[in-house]
Amino acid sequence: MERGKETGAGNFILLGFTDDPDLQSLLFGLLLSMYLVTVLGNLLIILATISDSHLHTPMYFFLSNLSLADIGFTSTTISNALRNIQMQSRVITFAGCISQIYFFIVFGCQDNLLLTVMAYDCFVAICHPLQYMAFMNPRLCLIMTLGSWLISVLGALPETMTILRQSFCSNMAISHFFCDLTLVLRLTWSDTLINNIVMHSVKIVLGVFPLTGILLSYSQTFSSILRISSDRGKYKAFSTCRSHLLVVSLFYGTSLGVYFSSVATSSSRISLMASVMYTMATPMLNPFIYSLRNRDIKVTLGIVLSKMVPLRESMDACFI
Repeated sequence: MERGKETGAGNFILLGFTDDPDLQSLLFGLLLSMYLVTVLGNLLIILATISDSHLHTPMYFFLSNLSLADIGFTSTTISNALRNIQMQSRVITFAGCISQIYFFIVFGCQDNLLLTVMAYDCFVAICHPLQYMAFMNPRLCLIMTLGSWLISVLGALPETMTILRQSFCSNMAISHFFCDLTLVLRLTWSDTLINNIVMHSVKIVLGVFPLTGILLSYSQTFSSILRISSDRGKYKAFSTCRSHLLVVSLFYGTSLGVYFSSVATSSSRISLMASVMYTMATPMLNPFIYSLRNRDIKVTLGIVLSKMVPLRESMDACFI
């Protein structure tokens, strides 16, 4: 119960990755590098989408919102982990922990819903190309995007609010680098039946249903691609949804990896590594997946970066 006394009233302790000071320094540099790449890459995607009128299409509109959600998703967990390593403190307040859980669910759900909307966009583009602009008009795209944000914000409330009715043990140590909802509930001595019902209900509604929608969309999309007679036509149609399919595979592959690692093993180390892949690797790789094989994005990013270089030189000259 010593550790419980260290937290003080209403505080949690995040055990993090390691106690070794040398490894912590190395870990700080690695996490900071990944975080900066994630934020910069996604900001460039947003900037490119806004600055180029050729990218004012439904796909890039959804992509810019996905980049915004990825920045929030990563910042919710990694920024606090970096702060704790830098300040050599593992304490997080109860309010801070609840806020972290809430925004983690919000941005995670938003990623999930946006990927579903983007799957529908690919389905319409391939299966109904002549009616694409009628189906995916700006008003509908805006409604779907705002609707996904609203559902995420409201959908995260039940899971978060049910924690407030819990009473926690004196030993409030979490074997993670952020406040994971499942691990937080293990620290309470109150009945968690309602929490578990709410948590699994939200997972079904905001997790399983969107995934089912993605699978149904792609089943129809692939059926349409297979009916195309020419190989060139099949390749062109598949290239429309190739990047999105890779991002979906990465997102659900890592999230399922986190789930199965927590179920199959009690090792906190394995769960930590799986969580790093889920919270860091996926948001960091998404901009590269969408830009490296996308000519429009690469051209626009080149123009944006070329404009930024003279601006930086002029700013440097002002300080000389």
